[in-house]
Amino acid sequence: MQARAHPDGIVDLSVGTPVDPVPAVVQDALISASNSPGYPTTQGTKGLREAAARWLGRHGVEVDPAAVLPVIGTKEFIAWLPTLLGCGPADVVLHPALAYPTYAVGAKLSGATPVATDSLLSVGPQRARLLWLNSPGNPTGQVLPAGHLVKAVRWARERGTVIASDECYLELGWETAPLSVLHPLACDGSHAGLLAVHSLSKRSNLAGYRAGFVAGDPDLIARLLEVRKHAGMIVPMPVQAAMTAALSDDEHAREQRGRYRARRARLWPALTAAGWQISHSAAGLYLWAEHPELDCWASVRRLAKAGILVAPGAFYGATGARHVRIALTATDERIDAAAGRLADLADATS
Repeated sequence: MQARAHPDGIVDLSVGTPVDPVPAVVQDALISASNSPGYPTTQGTKGLREAAARWLGRHGVEVDPAAVLPVIGTKEFIAWLPTLLGCGPADVVLHPALAYPTYAVGAKLSGATPVATDSLLSVGPQRARLLWLNSPGNPTGQVLPAGHLVKAVRWARERGTVIASDECYLELGWETAPLSVLHPLACDGSHAGLLAVHSLSKRSNLAGYRAGFVAGDPDLIARLLEVRKHAGMIVPMPVQAAMTAALSDDEHAREQRGRYRARRARLWPALTAAGWQISHSAAGLYLWAEHPELDCWASVRRLAKAGILVAPGAFYGATGARHVRIALTATDERIDAAAGRLADLADATS
């Protein structure tokens, strides 16, 4: 309420929802496929799976199109994957210590126990059926190096644990190039026991389309496909056509990446000049910021007085208690407004 009361209006940087237009090439594909009276296939069209495989290939990953499965937005998939894999009360689902809440929610839906940890060495004797990785990470923007991915894959394979890697920000590396868990440098050329989850919400502004896909271990994909067929988890045919067009066109993604890069370049120095310190944030759509004199709630209040709404780091785990997450997903005009208000804060505290 305090941020909304600002005379120049709120600048909402609290959520990562896209605000820029859906690319014309994607809208055209959706419209062209709008006369789709029959049931779509759960597996997805051959064209969609091939487009996804080619897109992964541009990121150094070779995957058979048969090992690609479209999903109804990746949040749906993340929430239901433990259940689809047959997790239950005897099982543990591991996820990062600072994490998107749906990893834990999905574990609880299946009856499994979610465990937040960044140290696999600290995992006890419980049966870890599923390990979530998230790189680039939400909320921190941290990118896991190849060596970390290699160790995680080896650890999981020794224990029969499935790794699911949430890679929805893969194309948004700013200071480093993120690596998929399916990349040969991460998995020694084998996708056994591995799933990589990809969303078109960030790359192509398709949050409203609920468009994503998972790829990896052919046996796991086949198991997931069989269950999803019977559960009716099917991506609508017009959305499949839109996804195919989006994955086949890199130009719109380059343009969108340029927009986010410019917004990041505007916000980062404005925040630091106003007293916040940025950590991680090497990729993705967020700046992970800490003020040396404030906890996350005090930071939220101070920024709200300036009409800027951000997310408290405590929402993502106990270790985020001194940070706030600041999204790049606002229009250029609102980003400029935020930068101006941060400059006023800097002047007021200097």
